Amino acid sequence: MKALQLIKFWIFDLDNTLYSGKTRVFEQVSKKMTQYVSNKLNVNLDKAKKIQIDYFHKYNTTLNGMIKNHKIDANEFLDFVHDIDIDFLKKDLKLNEELKKLDGKKIIFTNGSKKHALNVTKKLGVDQLFDDIFDIVDCDFIPKPLIEPYKKLVEKHKIDPKLCVLVEDIARNLKPAYEMGMKTIRIENDEPWAKKFSDNDFINYKTSNLSEFLKKVNMLKAA
Repeated sequence: MKALQLIKFWIFDLDNTLYSGKTRVFEQVSKKMTQYVSNKLNVNLDKAKKIQIDYFHKYNTTLNGMIKNHKIDANEFLDFVHDIDIDFLKKDLKLNEELKKLDGKKIIFTNGSKKHALNVTKKLGVDQLFDDIFDIVDCDFIPKPLIEPYKKLVEKHKIDPKLCVLVEDIARNLKPAYEMGMKTIRIENDEPWAKKFSDNDFINYKTSNLSEFLKKVNMLKAA
């Protein structure tokens, strides 16, 4: 963990990373994706769910699959699936405290939209602590774990990968970061699609509690 004291770029995924997957926020997003697919393709919800899952595995996101196969309006999709109720999310004072103590730039890197990221981080009370939100639109709708968005992020912020860490719950999304020279931290998520490849060497650290992990990093730095 001492290597993390040298980090100057902290890159965070959003969903199921900055907040716990137990909140079921992303479950709402997933249900909206199913509804969108059902509406657009005129199929029942069961069929739509199968298509949604199939596209996620084939194209890395359902959105990417819908763009490639059905030429949908990507912004319309993002607006629809992120129109969810997150009023139950509470301010995360511990996360706020530990994020403030981190040295260097803090950036959100998400396959979702900037609007969704802002909504979530405002509810958590951490929206003012990030230098940028690098979303799927910034990536030209090319999702993680394809290498292009990582390269775009590095180029935009002049990131030295050796001084960077990516924090993410979906294990496969950490592989490109590791191969570029970044450190990687996996937020444990028991969903099969998130934990696949979670025992691979491209994951440097694992934690089930982001705030507590960052607290340990900050305590080492202060020692």
